[in-house]
Amino acid sequence: MRHLPYVGSGPYCYSNSFAMLLGAQSPSTAVIEVATGGPFGMQLIGAAMMFFDAYGWDPEQGFDRALSAIGWTSTVSRGGDEQAALARLTAAVRQGPVWVGPVEMGHLRHQPEMNGPIGADHFVVALDVDDERVLVHDPHGYPYAEVPVGDFMTAWRAETVSYGDPYTMRTGFTKVADVSDADAIRSTIPAAIDWLSMRAEVKMPPGSLGNGAAAERVAELVEAGAADGLREHLMYFAIRVGARRLADTADCLLLAGYDKAAEVAAEQARLVGSLQYPVVSRDFPTAAAALRRLAPTYDRLLAALE
Repeated sequence: MRHLPYVGSGPYCYSNSFAMLLGAQSPSTAVIEVATGGPFGMQLIGAAMMFFDAYGWDPEQGFDRALSAIGWTSTVSRGGDEQAALARLTAAVRQGPVWVGPVEMGHLRHQPEMNGPIGADHFVVALDVDDERVLVHDPHGYPYAEVPVGDFMTAWRAETVSYGDPYTMRTGFTKVADVSDADAIRSTIPAAIDWLSMRAEVKMPPGSLGNGAAAERVAELVEAGAADGLREHLMYFAIRVGARRLADTADCLLLAGYDKAAEVAAEQARLVGSLQYPVVSRDFPTAAAALRRLAPTYDRLLAALE
């Protein structure tokens, strides 16, 4: 089956937020996403939480790499107490939009059914601040959303997000080089090989697994009923973002001249995407079988890139 590039909605919060800040000179969100290195692998963290992204990776590790690959820089500030962070944000939005995150999505109550922390990271663009609310473009589907200051600051403290620092934001986005999309992707291939080789720079919790071993273990967990929130995590987030970023990876690798690797990434996208219906309908044997077919593709993708 011929691979068709995907256009549509999906949980691409940080890539969409970057694209908003970069404006007319921004590359596609696909290029931004792939340049972070996230699509190159699969991880099961501490035998509990899984993601269709590289072993040992989290978004914070990919942001500067992605900006460098596409020819941009930004200024990062983080930490401090709540009052100082709010003052910093208020001053920054007077100069222009501000990239903010990670924030805890569960505290963003303009999103329906969000009533408290759910351990979900998110990124938004802050447009204005006053005594009562923060005006944001929320790339989850809510342009010009007004968030009460108290809720925003609680979300921005990010206490229930597993990575990053409280009150992190980026300003001063500056283009420093003209880089084609193809060259941007080519520059990320050495890092992609490292990610697929599971050369994690961070210490992983006991029980963590990567790539094929992660896929095999998640298949066992799904087969056993996808308990402890795994089914919900898969069907609401992990499958959606995993399939999309792999489809984008196939497009980007093809653009960069890595035809064989693009074929493998397209196969991975189809396998991950095929999980959605059986997970929703609780056809766990079918979902587990797809995960087991996914397992050997990571070694094949590595071989195609080396």
